[in-house]
Amino acid sequence: MSWNRRELGKNLAAAGITTVLAKSRPAGANDRIGLGIIGCGNKGQGLWKAFLAQPDVDPVAVCDVYKPYLAKGLEMAGGRARGHHDFRKLLEDPAVDAVVIATPDHWHALQTVAACRAGKDVYVEKPLTLFVAEGRTMVEEARRHKRVVQTGSQQRSGAHYRRALELVRGGHIGRVHKVDAGFTRNVGEGFKPRDLPVDASNLDWEMWLGPAPKVALDPFRCLYHFRWFWDYSGGQMTNFGAHHLDIVRWALDAPGPTAVAGFGGRYAVHDGGETPDVQEVVYQFPETVVTWSTREINRGKSSYDILFYGTKGTLGLTRGGFEVLPESDDGKALTQALKEEGSDLTNSHVRNFLDCVKSRATPNADIEEGHRSATMCHLGNIVTRLGRSVRWDAERERIVGDPAANRWLRRRYRAPWSFARV
Repeated sequence: MSWNRRELGKNLAAAGITTVLAKSRPAGANDRIGLGIIGCGNKGQGLWKAFLAQPDVDPVAVCDVYKPYLAKGLEMAGGRARGHHDFRKLLEDPAVDAVVIATPDHWHALQTVAACRAGKDVYVEKPLTLFVAEGRTMVEEARRHKRVVQTGSQQRSGAHYRRALELVRGGHIGRVHKVDAGFTRNVGEGFKPRDLPVDASNLDWEMWLGPAPKVALDPFRCLYHFRWFWDYSGGQMTNFGAHHLDIVRWALDAPGPTAVAGFGGRYAVHDGGETPDVQEVVYQFPETVVTWSTREINRGKSSYDILFYGTKGTLGLTRGGFEVLPESDDGKALTQALKEEGSDLTNSHVRNFLDCVKSRATPNADIEEGHRSATMCHLGNIVTRLGRSVRWDAERERIVGDPAANRWLRRRYRAPWSFARV
């Protein structure tokens, strides 16, 4: 949805919500940044720790709907932050210059848009969105309010990832015609979900659900395991696919694929989850085929998250580093063998965001990039669930010639939640 500033003010006033008009921070090197965090669970606590370690961060606000997580976030801030149950109250705080959003995926869009309208810069965890159409609205709002928005795709700030991409783009392994990416592990057929004792008195289930469909409180659906349910996430495709396919798309310097096909389901892990435990998706890019593989029940032998296959060699890439394996012709290597150890990711990504808050520069994982990479993941899930391939127009952000498939690009929010009411 698009709003001019007058319309926005009228709609927010009608909803009983105030907004702080976007402001630009001075770029002084000694500026301190008042930071708030929304969502202090597993990932949130890790991010909060990384931000609190930065010398120019002042923790001023913490928000969570689960009381033990809220208490932990406040404890980590050493008594310097105020606690909130409702993220909208946190965004009203004029001491908050920037906000970290580490809530489940189904909240990312609404909270990011609300933060941008409130004049806050945003570090929002990946995947940026729950469904494709959210992303374009988020980008438009970030641009309209001149906000710095960093997607939590920390691999983009890793020095060895950047070096690997320089080699791929620079032709070191020749012309890349095939890329394999994936996430595999072995939880075993006897896998049981984590023990998640949730005291209903400590959790505001209604607020946790927010825009998602109304269901009875189920401890397995929240905390860590939310990612196995379509109402809140997209499985390993949007969990690690948002990382690794982001790097692939970046390396190929493409806005998105031209066609997608996929297969999979929840075949071996019988824990009540919905998203695939095995999934194979194929993406067609100009002159390059990309595959994504997920396995929850067999780790396999490859030690690389991403393999770039070129006409002169192969580059294997993971968070632990990369390696170039040359092809040969009559015993002569076609390119130089190289190997590089892994580099810092999270701290570098956090630092990049804070520096951009001060300078107003574009961050390493700008919201536009987060949107396009999340879209790639969503398309993989759409074709897997549809059971047929689709053609994709990345510029128009539409599935070509398939009205039924295009309906999967957006979802309805449960009332009263909407972009007009945050």
